[in-house]
Amino acid sequence: MAQILVVEDDVTVREVVVSYLRAAGHTVVEAADGTTGLALMREDPADLVVLDLMMPGINGLEVCRRLRATPGAGADVPIVMLTALGAEPDRVVGLEHGADDYVTKPFSPRELVLRVSALLRRAKERSAPSLDRLVDGDLVIDPAKHEARLGDQALNLTTREFDLLQFLLSNPGVAFSRDDLLQRVWGWSFGDQSTVTVHVRRLREKIEVDPKSPTRLVTVWGVGYRWELSAS
Repeated sequence: MAQILVVEDDVTVREVVVSYLRAAGHTVVEAADGTTGLALMREDPADLVVLDLMMPGINGLEVCRRLRATPGAGADVPIVMLTALGAEPDRVVGLEHGADDYVTKPFSPRELVLRVSALLRRAKERSAPSLDRLVDGDLVIDPAKHEARLGDQALNLTTREFDLLQFLLSNPGVAFSRDDLLQRVWGWSFGDQSTVTVHVRRLREKIEVDPKSPTRLVTVWGVGYRWELSAS
């Protein structure tokens, strides 16, 4: 099982989350604020972080930003954001800042455990040494190293972005709906389709010459998205 860091200032919520994760067999470390959470990650990086969005002092968005800017485990660690905000722009704001998933309060602790398990499973699959590199022109993905490069530049991708890119590049020329991608990339039989929309937009910003006129990760109107191999 995994070591999980839970950063949540609400004592009741934190106790519930910690108890369910421990019941699922995980080792759990707790932090009541963002500063403590960042310090714990520096001392002993966790395999996954459950992070509250709204906290006094350093909020969840800033913690997420700092982790993603930290070389090593923090840049790649899967992050699940907890948010009490319900409007779509608020629900996806964590994804925009590098979180891999979010759960809206009030939430089912069992659903959170399932989301955590799915993220950890994907992380384990990426570490398999037998995974082959994927190449499309100047874009190279090495799943075993969890590394993607565009020309000479290493791409700074979140776990969700990497998984999506790997899946699409493994299935060029095939159109997938957002529901398809939720299920086949992340193993969700439920979820908000805006999760896919956000990650597609973020990927385009990192791999396309002109993200507003994509030539690789293209939109198939009325269906979803398709990966087009480059001519080179």
